[in-house]
Amino acid sequence: MMSKPKRLHPAAMIFHIIQTLKQSILGFLPVAIAFISNGGLFYLMIAIPIVVVLIILFSFLSWLRFTYRLEEDQLRIERGIFIRKKRTISKHRIQSIDLSQNIIHRIFGLTKLEIETAGNDSSTDAGLSAVTMADGQMLHNELKYKKHVSEAASEESSEEVKTEPEEKNEANLPQRKITVKALLITGSTSASFGILIGIFGFAFSQVETFIPDRFYDETARWVLSLGLQIIIILCLIVLLYLWLLSILYSVIKDWNFTITRYEKELFITRGLLEKKQTTIPLKRIQAVGIKESPLHQLFGFIRVYVEIASGDTKNNQEMNTIIFPLLRKKEFGAFLATFLPEYHYSVGNLIRLPRKALPYYLFRSIDLLLLAVIVVGIFFSPYIWIPVILMIITGIYGWAAFKSAGYAIDEQQITVQTRRFSKDTVFIPQRRIQALQRKQHILHRKQSLATIDMAILNKASGRHFVIKELRVTDSNQIADWYSSRKES
Repeated sequence: MMSKPKRLHPAAMIFHIIQTLKQSILGFLPVAIAFISNGGLFYLMIAIPIVVVLIILFSFLSWLRFTYRLEEDQLRIERGIFIRKKRTISKHRIQSIDLSQNIIHRIFGLTKLEIETAGNDSSTDAGLSAVTMADGQMLHNELKYKKHVSEAASEESSEEVKTEPEEKNEANLPQRKITVKALLITGSTSASFGILIGIFGFAFSQVETFIPDRFYDETARWVLSLGLQIIIILCLIVLLYLWLLSILYSVIKDWNFTITRYEKELFITRGLLEKKQTTIPLKRIQAVGIKESPLHQLFGFIRVYVEIASGDTKNNQEMNTIIFPLLRKKEFGAFLATFLPEYHYSVGNLIRLPRKALPYYLFRSIDLLLLAVIVVGIFFSPYIWIPVILMIITGIYGWAAFKSAGYAIDEQQITVQTRRFSKDTVFIPQRRIQALQRKQHILHRKQSLATIDMAILNKASGRHFVIKELRVTDSNQIADWYSSRKES
């Protein structure tokens, strides 16, 4: 048991310097551009080394003043150069403990330890940016398995403490590892390709301001002189390059993706350059879902995720947690039975929407473009074909959303299927639904339609599952099914 205060590994200073530079570079660039534009390059060259030295000095002092120690059932952290901050984290409040390694960590044999606590205040969470692997594993095991318990339950808990670490070493635990082929398919069909195109366009627009006008004009004339076919080929080469980058990104991020089921948690490891270990307590899982993009749906692939009740608001770019990046849909039933047998796969008995709901879905998908068709038809009639084609495409999307929507009730679980761009099928236990609301406007009442809105906990806020234009009888069935839990 660690009782004396310890400092992070000195490599933590490197991480602090990198983080400070990343945070300050966007604010520093406009100042640098202003200096260069006003002929202040000399002063800028003097200022840069001074700023770098100050960042290094500040990082050293931050490392020097940061200590942590483990006392009985608490982790104590003290930090701050001028204002000392003391944080105490009780083992009882810890929801998950994750370990990760980037390249620098691996060079020095270190790991990063992140602790997430109960509640939605991110200030109660903690992170140790660089500790030795031995200390990281020790802290993980001490905080995770040796829970402090009352005397009345001491015997029961002592057995739990002894058995859980042993369970980690069992070789016959349910486990699945992604294949290289699946990784390549994931990368070649993922949304990261579109994100890279957006980043490339943004970066090009920013770099354009630094290019001298004369050089820019000469390059533009040269490109235009190549002819349309050459320009198209160059664009295709750029797109191919970005596509290959998206594949490489997926392979690096999810390399050796492995999921293991323990008695009370799912354990996920992944990453090539940055190795990550994620622990998902089963009691925090609110729902299980599968996503099918149009391309994945065409070839019978899905992506499996879980919705987690969490207080972590710092890393909210993904509201759900992927537990397997790519899986054949026909294998999902066996996957669910192996890793999450508390849930069951049921989509064969989905109750679909009535035909009178179709106009609502079509109108919602084309309303803005319908207005664009009218405006363009009045003022720019030769170009009316552009919004018309777009309206047809979005109309097909609206029809697909209508065909996908549905629900199924099976014992203590409801299955909800909807579509935005990808088809989303979610399996929600009855006890995880926090609120249910039924809504009707005047047209719905005349046509005996209703909208159901179900909410579950997710990342400190919540996620809503909405099925629009259900039959009133179907909405009543869902409401009765939900209220039966309240009465029992």
